[in-house]
Amino acid sequence: MTRLEPQINYTSIEIFQSQSYDCPMDVNLRQMRSFIAVARLGNFTRAAEFLHVSQPTLTVHIKQLEETLGLKLFDRNPRAVNLTRMGRDLLPTFERTLQDLDSMLQNTKNVSTARHGVIRISVLPSLAASVLPDAIRRFRQENPGASFAIRDCVAGSLLDLIRSDDVDLGLTGGKVDFPDIDVLLRASDVMNVVYPEGHPIGRLTRITAERLAQFPIVMMEARTSVRAVTDHAFGKAKLMPKPVAEVTYMMTALGLVRAGIGITILPASAREVAAIPSLRSKRISDPNFSRLITLIKKKDRTLPPLSKAFADHLLRTKITFSDMEHGKGKTAEDSIEQDARV
Repeated sequence: MTRLEPQINYTSIEIFQSQSYDCPMDVNLRQMRSFIAVARLGNFTRAAEFLHVSQPTLTVHIKQLEETLGLKLFDRNPRAVNLTRMGRDLLPTFERTLQDLDSMLQNTKNVSTARHGVIRISVLPSLAASVLPDAIRRFRQENPGASFAIRDCVAGSLLDLIRSDDVDLGLTGGKVDFPDIDVLLRASDVMNVVYPEGHPIGRLTRITAERLAQFPIVMMEARTSVRAVTDHAFGKAKLMPKPVAEVTYMMTALGLVRAGIGITILPASAREVAAIPSLRSKRISDPNFSRLITLIKKKDRTLPPLSKAFADHLLRTKITFSDMEHGKGKTAEDSIEQDARV
C-alpha cells in the first residue's frame, strides 16, 4: 500500500465518547480518527505520532473499533498494514463523518463569535426603506458573514412576529409597554405633512393640528404606528380630522395625495415621498406629532450572538431621520434613550 503524507486536517478537539442511544454499536470519535490515520498512513507508529498518542493506545482504539463493528479492518504483517475490503468500504464514510463534524463545529464557532449567521428582524416599512439599509451596510462592513431575514410589516403584525419567535429583533414605532417585551433603544421620528405642489398648506409658516384639521386627510390605517401618533395628536388638540381615505401603505397614501384627494401625515424618515417629484412636505410644528421609535426583543429570550451584535451596533450608531422639508438630516442622538437590557 502506498504511504501518504499526513494531509487531513482533523479536529484538534479532545472528544468524547459518543452518547449511547440504546444501540448495540458504540463507536466514538477517537476510534474513528485512529482508524482513518492508520488507513491513510499505513503504519501504526506514524499514525500514533500524527495523533499525539502512544502506539499502545492507538492499538487499543483500533481493537475496540473492530470488536464493536464485528469486523477486521486491517491485515497486518511485519512490513505493512493494509486495509481489508470492509475497511476500504468503511473509510469514506468515516472521513465524511469527521469532515461534517469539523464543518459543524466551525459553523458553531462562527455563530458563537458573531462572525456568521442570519439576523432575523421585523421592521416598519418606513424604517425598512430608510434607516435600516444604511445600518445594515455599516454593520456588514465589519461583519461580512452576516445576512438578514427582514420582515417589513405594520406595527401590530411586528409584535406578533416577536412574540412567536419568528424574528429576534423588531424596529417599531410608538410606545411599547408590554410585560413580555424588552425595549433596547428609543429614538424619536418627527412627522411631516405631505401635500401636492401648489397646495394652500404649503404657504403656511407653521403647521399646527388646527391647520391640518381644515383639510381632507388621507389617514394611515388603525394598526399602524403613524395612525396612533396622529390620533393622539389630534385628540390632544381636541380636534376631529377630516379623513377622506384610510390606507395601509405609504405609497398608496402618496398616490392619493398626488391625485389631489387630500394631504397626508407621514414620518420624516419616509423616503417614499422623494419618489414622487410633484409632492412637497413640511415639518408639523406641534410636538405631539412625533413618533417614538423602539428596538425591541422578546423578554427573557437570549439573542443569538450576531443579532446581539447588530443590536449593539444600533445602540452605538447615530440613527438619522431625514428632514424632507429642509433637505438635511436630523440626528436622534439627543433623543435616544438606551436600555442596557440587550
